[in-house]
Amino acid sequence: LQDPSNQKCGGRKKTVSFSSMPSEKKISSANDCISFMQAGCELKKVRPNSRIYNRFFTLDTDLQALRWEPSKKDLEKAKLDISAIKEIRLGKNTETFRNNGLADQICEDCAFSILHGENYESLDLVANSADVANIWVSGLRYLVSRSKQPLDFMEGNQNTPRFMWLKTVFEAADVDGNGIMLEDTSVELIKQLNPTLKEAKIRLKFKEIQKSKEKLTTRVTEEEFCEAFCELCTRPEVYFLLVQISKNKEYLDANDLMLFLEAEQGVTHITEDMCLDIIRRHELSEEGRQKGFLAIDGFTQYLLSSECDIFDPEQKKVAQDMTQPLSHYYINASHNTYLIEDQFRGPADINGYVRALKMGCRSIELDVSDGSDNEPILCNRNNMTTHVSFRSVIEVINKFAFVASEYPLILCLGNHCSLLQQKVMVQQMKKVFGNKLYTEAPLPSESYLPSPEKLKRMIIVKGKKLPSDPDVLEGEVTDEDEEAEMSRRMSVDYNGEQKQIRLCRELSDLVSICKSVQYRDFELSMKSQNYWEICSFSETEASRIANEYPEDFVNYNKKFLSRIYPSAMRIDSSNLNPQDFWNCGCQIVAMNFQTPGPMMDLHTGWFLQNGGCGYVLRPSIMRDEVSYFSANTKGIVPGVSPLALHIKIISGQNFPKPKGACAKGDVIDPYVCIEIHGIPADCSEQRTKTVQQNSDNPIFDETFEFQVNLPELAMIRFVALDDDYIGDEFIGQYTIPFECLQPGYRHVPLRSFVGDIMEHVTLFVHIAITNRSGGGKAQKRSLSVRMGKKVREYTMLRNIGLKTIDDIFKIAVHPLREAIDMRENMQNAIVSIKELCGLPPIASLKQCLLTLSSRLITSDNTPSVSLVMKDSFPYLEPLSAIPDVQKKMLAAYDLMIQESRFLIEMADTVQEKIVQCQKAGMEFHEELHNLGAKEGLKGRKLNKATESFAWNITVLKVDETFRKGIIFLWVYTH
Repeated sequence: LQDPSNQKCGGRKKTVSFSSMPSEKKISSANDCISFMQAGCELKKVRPNSRIYNRFFTLDTDLQALRWEPSKKDLEKAKLDISAIKEIRLGKNTETFRNNGLADQICEDCAFSILHGENYESLDLVANSADVANIWVSGLRYLVSRSKQPLDFMEGNQNTPRFMWLKTVFEAADVDGNGIMLEDTSVELIKQLNPTLKEAKIRLKFKEIQKSKEKLTTRVTEEEFCEAFCELCTRPEVYFLLVQISKNKEYLDANDLMLFLEAEQGVTHITEDMCLDIIRRHELSEEGRQKGFLAIDGFTQYLLSSECDIFDPEQKKVAQDMTQPLSHYYINASHNTYLIEDQFRGPADINGYVRALKMGCRSIELDVSDGSDNEPILCNRNNMTTHVSFRSVIEVINKFAFVASEYPLILCLGNHCSLLQQKVMVQQMKKVFGNKLYTEAPLPSESYLPSPEKLKRMIIVKGKKLPSDPDVLEGEVTDEDEEAEMSRRMSVDYNGEQKQIRLCRELSDLVSICKSVQYRDFELSMKSQNYWEICSFSETEASRIANEYPEDFVNYNKKFLSRIYPSAMRIDSSNLNPQDFWNCGCQIVAMNFQTPGPMMDLHTGWFLQNGGCGYVLRPSIMRDEVSYFSANTKGIVPGVSPLALHIKIISGQNFPKPKGACAKGDVIDPYVCIEIHGIPADCSEQRTKTVQQNSDNPIFDETFEFQVNLPELAMIRFVALDDDYIGDEFIGQYTIPFECLQPGYRHVPLRSFVGDIMEHVTLFVHIAITNRSGGGKAQKRSLSVRMGKKVREYTMLRNIGLKTIDDIFKIAVHPLREAIDMRENMQNAIVSIKELCGLPPIASLKQCLLTLSSRLITSDNTPSVSLVMKDSFPYLEPLSAIPDVQKKMLAAYDLMIQESRFLIEMADTVQEKIVQCQKAGMEFHEELHNLGAKEGLKGRKLNKATESFAWNITVLKVDETFRKGIIFLWVYTH
């Protein structure tokens, strides 16, 4: 990826959005929606025969009917009575859209449908922007919900809770009680209520309002104050959301909020009291706090609060198992920690250690050389003019070592000192670190390194070590100078021999479980390397190994620590892509913390998880002794269920002008790029359209879908850029691990180029995660009927070539297919009922059942079905004759319950069969090589058999998402 200070986002051709919202007035109330609809606009009318017509739609002045023209029908027939409307759906969620051959060309966020009549016929429409679609949907829902009530909203906004609150605010500031105040006072008052607004924008709004009334004065009336505030502080996208979830009111009560949190935000165990507490903390009006409702301003404040942050609060503390061996974790690591500038001329600075340790770094580097007066020093050997004493560095390390994390800190010691100063180093470390130094000898009887939990608050020295003979007080070891070694290797005179240095016994004895050794090859390492020995790889060497031996690299890292350091050619201290090496299981990927940019963004974002403690547990497929995983996999990972990630970029807030940008003045044209980082099969990138000249609240309203095959290794990077002909300018970014995403409507706090959080600069997004078959674009039914059923994909077991073992795995083929069939049938049943309910695939089951229940109510507001419990499963039975539409919905519901029941009742049996086959196969694990040798397998064929065996074991491991799904369904149906 390029430096984002001059970054262009690929993956999609640039497009520009010219908002169709009324330029002179933003939508801030139902009244605004009604006015817009009465003025009318062009919409595309979609027919089942795949034809699309442009029609001009208007709402009658008496609010009783919707009309369109031109039409071949009689004028009285080219209309739809509001009283006949049953439901309004946003998105492509009817049969007409699903079966239309042009559906893929229609934007999901611009489409909406009006269902009317007893048979729920649909009028399917497409607006020219998501803004316009939202206006029509919100306005129509408001009209339908009040069709049986007096339409009081046309009286204006003066009696709404929001207007009453603004009146009290104005009156409190109007000390003279004249109903008028100075413009300066009004500006300050609005800035107090909304600190993100610029003073010039507020003054301009007052001038616009006064000009429309043909007056020019420096004083503001109460009405003008309220109007200015509503237009400046109402975010249309939040208003549309509020109306949608409040059942078409302009405020939320505790029940509305509870349903929103449960069904949309994924919050469990929510109570009414908890919702009332949220209202009390975020509602701005005293009346709202007392009566328990949340108006638009309080709701906006709540959505911007930390409670609606995109980052899972559970991951803000240590949430992973910390008792695994050290080699099972990714470790936050720094390269050339003593530098705060580039490695070519940058001076050594003690602040490099302070910064790294405060950022949770758990592996830091100390390149130590001889100094004057027998005092070892740290310096950049390309710039010897500045240095820091070794003593001062370790004192700072001791002070900050466990401030951000209490888990072990690894000191990667680059020793370039004489024997005399080596002994000084030892004395100083023992004095400063005391009993924090971990010097326990590793036990040969063990097979793995100790855990981070066992090594809490310990400092581990990584370095060279002398043979264990206590009589040897000093000796020669290979030099730890990695950069000099790489330079020697690249020189013409290099003969394969490494430079030797002298090492004293005292320094050697400080090294225990991180003894540095040189990598030869995987075959030799797996046979003779001790678990307490660590290899360091240059970026170039590691990349070659990752490409040539990806499976071997992963298997090697299950037991041993690997450290990757940047190429010596990176004289500007640029960073490597850590994801390339995390995919191979490499634990310690050293980064130049002093160099910001996309690669450092990935590193910083990755280690935000697990409480920022600097240790992240690797996926089980990369830890289990017998498992198959290739870093270069380009398809589905065996034993892991792929997920569909749905991201809707709704809007941006308070985008700053990019630093250094001067070509366009204060104007910016933002767009957002979404990057998915992970294994090669998951890497993807998409972008939104460009919004012209809007930095305050650009509306994007675009939805994207990504398939994620290994969620535990995936990261999402949101990047906001300013579209420019010369080079797109960086505005801000945020990087988050997939496992830390929270579903629902969330604000993303953008970070600056150097990684600092920018105050009030956010993206407003919607996140949904579904299984692969439960998400994505709806299939075209007509095509599937003609082509027949799509062939179901099954994960295949591989032939090993050893009959005894192959016969065992063959037994697992049938139960494995059964398990996949049960899960797929269950998921398909849920998708079907969602479609009939007019809900998108990302909708939750709770939303589905709420919609279903509303459809099963008769015209006199009584239920048309009864809930009957049979063997603890909830069935729905009609109380009398019901329309065909309801019959279809009941049939779909019945199928979902049947598939749920079958899955729950059969899952344990099928799972047990699979587990037994896996256990039987594992009994041959130790003897696999001997059996292969007896059958004449050797070399590549034996390696292939071993790989196939690991693949089969991985496939047969219990899928935790499958188990969780069963548990969820059981709880839900009970």
